[in-house]
Amino acid sequence: MFLSLRLRLLESALDALDRAAVRRRPSSRAAHFVTGSRGERAALFWLRRRGYTVVAHAWRSARAPGDLDLIAWTPKSSNDTARPTLCFVEVKTRTTRAVAPAHLAVDEDKRRVLRRLARHYTRQLPRRDVPTRFDILSIYFEKNKSAVFEHFPGAFGWEEARS
Repeated sequence: MFLSLRLRLLESALDALDRAAVRRRPSSRAAHFVTGSRGERAALFWLRRRGYTVVAHAWRSARAPGDLDLIAWTPKSSNDTARPTLCFVEVKTRTTRAVAPAHLAVDEDKRRVLRRLARHYTRQLPRRDVPTRFDILSIYFEKNKSAVFEHFPGAFGWEEARS
């Protein structure tokens, strides 16, 4: 309860600071970058409220292009024998649903990039035999509506399915 309230307050404060900064000095970044950043921050708080432990945001490797939006451990379960899973979360943010669902933007090329980055990340872990998965978190910020989150745990695996 206390953690949830603290997260909500922190998220509200960051949103207010962003709005104030934009009023003071309009952003020179393209609108889709601003929307994407807003979505990644919302995703971080959404995961935290569900008990995930977020360990990295916008993680990059010096050896491969791209970034991993969020890296998080699954919540601890009531079953003590279950090992936590390391999740590589790709966040897709949209301001409308009119064109196509956001998660469809994670195509074969994007999945290949995410897998390569995830391999680089897992190589630096003390133990490499941890369970992992790739999630997609779609966020829709439609005008005059509350944000909608769609989580796809295990959206794809380490290998591409053969047709």
